[in-house]
Amino acid sequence: MTARAVTWLVIAVCSVLLLCSGLFSAVFVGGSAAVPASCYAPADPSASTSNPAVDLTPPAGGFDPIGDWSSEQVGNAATIIAVGVRRGMPPRGWVIAVATAMQESKLTNLPNLGDENDHDSVGLFQQRPSAGWGTVEQLMDPVYASTKFFQALKSVDGWQAMPLTQAAQAVQKSAYPDAYAKWEPDATTLVGKLTGLTAGLGDCSANVGPLGWTQPVIAEVGSGFRTAERPSHDGVDLGVGKGTPIHAAASGIVTRVRCNAIDVRTGADWGCDRDGDPVLTRGCGWYVDIEHPNPGGPGGVIVTRYCHMLTQPAVAVGQHVVAGQVIGISGSSGHSSGPHLHYEVHLGDQPIDPVAFMQRVCAPLGRFATPPPCELPSGG
Repeated sequence: MTARAVTWLVIAVCSVLLLCSGLFSAVFVGGSAAVPASCYAPADPSASTSNPAVDLTPPAGGFDPIGDWSSEQVGNAATIIAVGVRRGMPPRGWVIAVATAMQESKLTNLPNLGDENDHDSVGLFQQRPSAGWGTVEQLMDPVYASTKFFQALKSVDGWQAMPLTQAAQAVQKSAYPDAYAKWEPDATTLVGKLTGLTAGLGDCSANVGPLGWTQPVIAEVGSGFRTAERPSHDGVDLGVGKGTPIHAAASGIVTRVRCNAIDVRTGADWGCDRDGDPVLTRGCGWYVDIEHPNPGGPGGVIVTRYCHMLTQPAVAVGQHVVAGQVIGISGSSGHSSGPHLHYEVHLGDQPIDPVAFMQRVCAPLGRFATPPPCELPSGG
């Protein structure tokens, strides 16, 4: 048996156990969303597998850099996570806190810079003494600053079910409320690498339906599947702003992470770390393919594709992802006229209409705060 076959067997067994346990029927009523248990703080963190002990002791010589984040920045992220662990916050809370500090200070313990735009803001979270967060000396202590952030987050009603940027904004009251979203992939990566965890890091605001599927982004469908005007358009375009988190539509294995952007004039590589062009560029830009099991279904496995990402995706080939996990952020790389997500669904090697498919799996595409009820397949 191949490694991939073993992996799919594990996924299938876990799915059966979840279904047989009644978990899905208990938390999904009429198509409404529920927040996974891993998004909540356990009553006793030391005794709960949803918030396991993690070793964040700084190694001799400090933490190694991770991606573009320096040893100092990674060390500050580790401090934030350690405080979250001690306070019994779930892993999703650690991601929110680290992403917030990325936006506010680039994970650097900043003194007041004397900039009128910063007022009297200091520290990792740029908290203000004049707003009652504490003294300058206290807020320059990363442990104290992280503690104050988690205390404030925990007091936000329903934070577990909010998108990251909304939860962060509820604490920070920033003049740029949407700025936190773009840091979610990096924060997820840092938390995962520092703790070794993957479960519980995904976006708890994702509306995962009773069949295990969710919208990759919440947006109206623009250009459709193989229309008369675009007969070779093998997916649908979902119009979202640049930097919008993109979610895995279902659990599965990442089979491709690629930059595909070609200059049609020369045949040379256009590059994906810049916007593409609807005339001069062909290709999907930065994109991800995820393979999903389709036990007993026709046509073999299901593959979903996510195109035109802004930066290199936050996942790697061979990685197992869960429904709702952030895999990258939207952009306009490759053959694109503006920021959006091009989303495809393939049954085996055959592209199929994502709108009809997502309707069948109870995760209809569209701008729904809560997807409408759907009729489960007979025998499902």
